[in-house]
Amino acid sequence: MELLTRVPISNSAHPIDYSSKVLVLGSCFAEHIGGKLGYYQFRSLLNPFGIIYQPQAIYEIVRRSLEKDHFTGDDLFFLNERWHCFAVHSDLSHTDKDTLLRNLNGALDETAAYIKKATHLLITLGTAWVYRYKRTGKLVANCHKVPQREFRKELLTQPVIAGYLEQLAQLVRKVNPGLQIVYTVSPVRHLRDGFTENQRSKAHLIAAVHTLKGATYFPSYELMMDELRDYRFYGPDMVHPNEIAINYIWERFKASSVAAGAYPVMEQVEAVRRGKAHRPYNPNSQAHRSFLQSLEQKITDLKRSYPFMEF
Repeated sequence: MELLTRVPISNSAHPIDYSSKVLVLGSCFAEHIGGKLGYYQFRSLLNPFGIIYQPQAIYEIVRRSLEKDHFTGDDLFFLNERWHCFAVHSDLSHTDKDTLLRNLNGALDETAAYIKKATHLLITLGTAWVYRYKRTGKLVANCHKVPQREFRKELLTQPVIAGYLEQLAQLVRKVNPGLQIVYTVSPVRHLRDGFTENQRSKAHLIAAVHTLKGATYFPSYELMMDELRDYRFYGPDMVHPNEIAINYIWERFKASSVAAGAYPVMEQVEAVRRGKAHRPYNPNSQAHRSFLQSLEQKITDLKRSYPFMEF
């Protein structure tokens, strides 16, 4: 594929390898990058509180984790036969209040422990548009289908966003000074906000990250807008990147942020993944039994070197 524009990307000073531990937080594009890391069996923790789009909510969940600010029943509400929490995604909502509380506080403890040992924190920012719940005056991470009239919509300014990200960096580096934070802005356009409003939002996010001292920035949004600027790289909704685009951006991330020494192991992991997905014509044949034995040996060899891998 010939490209009219090539977005420059700086190589990471501390690339990810199989000794790394990566915490991935943020918008739906974080799920794609985090999913790739999981696919290749890197040690990673992906969005323990579900997809979170805006920077204040990401900061707040990190703060609650590290300050052991556990959730209580007062943080929950009941709607449409489920219990919800405004600080997290609806994927965590539950029919049982006590189960939801246990899950939320377990995720806080897990996140705090992971941050203390992590080598990399990858934050994907989705939007600068936020919703403030009128009853409490607090910003929310997810509206959970509460009627829109209950919220006031606001656009976070660049200095406010930078402030949240600076506070987040101070919190995590207080417990883990060597942690490398990588920021990126999601290439998913929030067109429900409006075309101009989406651009304003992304501009605020990008400008805020570039005011941070020592910030590492990976240009996911720019890659989508300037290298893959064609609707053939979008899904049916014409908003979300399709598999071709996701793989392309991943390859650029891999080239800049994953250690070259990890590539041979990634190839071995992918061979195993493909082998496990293989469907034989004759499961009882000698050829298939030999194939399974070879596959098990490959898994054994990988786990011998990397015991944390799970297939």
